[in-house]
Amino acid sequence: MPAGPTERPTIGVALKWVDLRPEVDPLTGAIHDDLHSFGCSEADRAALEWALRLAESWPGGDVDGERAEPPDVVVVTAGPAEADALVRDALAAGATRGVLVDVAPDAPSPEVAALLTGVLEGADLVCCGDYSVDRGSGSVPAFLAAGLGAVQALGLVHLEREPSGTLRVTRRLDHGRREVLAVQAPAVLSFEGASAELRRAGLAAVLSARDIAIDVVPAIAGRVARTQVTRRAPYRPRSRSLRPPAADLDVRGRVLSLTGALVERTPPRTIRADAAEAANLVIDQLRTWGYLE
Repeated sequence: MPAGPTERPTIGVALKWVDLRPEVDPLTGAIHDDLHSFGCSEADRAALEWALRLAESWPGGDVDGERAEPPDVVVVTAGPAEADALVRDALAAGATRGVLVDVAPDAPSPEVAALLTGVLEGADLVCCGDYSVDRGSGSVPAFLAAGLGAVQALGLVHLEREPSGTLRVTRRLDHGRREVLAVQAPAVLSFEGASAELRRAGLAAVLSARDIAIDVVPAIAGRVARTQVTRRAPYRPRSRSLRPPAADLDVRGRVLSLTGALVERTPPRTIRADAAEAANLVIDQLRTWGYLE
């Protein structure tokens, strides 16, 4: 639940510890990581900057006779012990508390989100990057929003906080369009990397961050069941049922019959429909092409 009028609000920031410059073997495709090149993506750095800006612009003063505390900016990352360097960089930039969830770097998104949910429970806002530089699925913010029972706004390029406490966020759409949303806490916000540049920490802050205690959460606290991978193979499209060509056709005619090279194509069309109607149209078209019975 969001903080009350006299409680200290909390802004969470989820940062992903990832190799920014991995080396890939050109023959085997094996990936070789180097701890010296690990860090977080530009999208995650932008999310941290927006969280810090929001904390600075949070209204202060006295509320009901009590002094209103500024927001607590909590930075959380999931990874091994070496990932604490990323947390300390965030503390040097201005975060007030750091948490490291001890988990393998290749942990699946549902497991990572479950672990982060336990740490960020009760946060008013959670800021994330809209995608990572390794898998780039951008699925962790969605799992986080589901686990926290919060709304989600993604693809954000700007944020403003109104006096009423409502957040007015701008998200990027296709073809140069923008969408402005009014968001109420609790919420999970995903930012684009170009939306903000993380401030540079001063030398005194960097040195001070070395001695700040970081909370370490064991991964077993939020572990979820993993899917066991028994085999890996390239993607193979589903086979398609084709009618056999006529027996009296020559070789060229049989190839043309099987490939449909001379068959008149269905022209492309634009249809505006709701989700249920659009799904039915897709199924009907797949059935027409022979992919479904």
